[in-house]
Amino acid sequence: MIVGFALAAYSVVANDSIQTLGTFLSSNAHRPWWALWLFAGGILVAVIVFGWWSSGDPAYGRLEKFPVPAGGISWVHAIPPLALLILTRFGVPVSTTFLVLTVFASSNIDAMLMKSALGYVVAFGAALLLFRLVFKRATEFFHRTRGADIPRYWVVLQWLSTGFLWSQWLIQDLANIFVYLPRDMSVGWLAFGSSLLVIFLGVVFYQFGGQIQKIVTSKTDTTDIRAATIIDFIYGVVLLIFKEWSNMPMSTTWVFLGVLAGREFALSMYLADTHARATTRKVLLDAAKALSGLVVSVVLAFGLPWLAGW
Repeated sequence: MIVGFALAAYSVVANDSIQTLGTFLSSNAHRPWWALWLFAGGILVAVIVFGWWSSGDPAYGRLEKFPVPAGGISWVHAIPPLALLILTRFGVPVSTTFLVLTVFASSNIDAMLMKSALGYVVAFGAALLLFRLVFKRATEFFHRTRGADIPRYWVVLQWLSTGFLWSQWLIQDLANIFVYLPRDMSVGWLAFGSSLLVIFLGVVFYQFGGQIQKIVTSKTDTTDIRAATIIDFIYGVVLLIFKEWSNMPMSTTWVFLGVLAGREFALSMYLADTHARATTRKVLLDAAKALSGLVVSVVLAFGLPWLAGW
């Protein structure tokens, strides 16, 4: 149980948290890593404690359909986060929701897949329309003034949007980690889980995001604090909508890739130095990596229990 939780805590934070904190890290690279870590770590502890205090569940009810296995946690359940850890080292943006949770209840994979696919479509469409129609002039101005002095209020706005997005992501993805701990959680287990997560988050910040960070930095102007603020806000709003829709876990990775893909296609329509062909190649490459993670998830979800029984 503890090994599974530790593997999940590090691998989920290292792979998935960059979706929410990647633009924050890129646009604040000139600041001390520990200052950014304290900011994100404080929100992490607050979200976990509030969920536990309000309902006794730091996963916010997203484990209702994922009960503790009858025989307890075994090596079968520890393999997925280990596989996630390996894939993270190669910079593959895998969906931790599919990879970790399907081993606990493979019967829920259809519902998770449908919600995640819808999340990608909604995020893609919202980003495409907003950056094509609403933020067109702003994006052109940001692109034209790259490297110029940015008003200080943008720093405040970005930290606020990052805090909002980070909290929404945690509410969605904490289930992927706390699935390994007792559902009726004591103060001791809460302190253990929170402390380990904060430590691993510090490791990710110290490494400046690792290989997954390249998914973010390869996109147009994501190191610009103004563009990062808008991206984070749109992503956070989409997660908030799906959080209210149902308690079924979903792939935040797919939502994140949908936002980036929609934005890249919108920018390719009016920025002179972006091209539709190159954009399509980037989007398809990211999608292929995400789908490869889905294939691995399905193989593990159905193959590991069969292997254990055999």
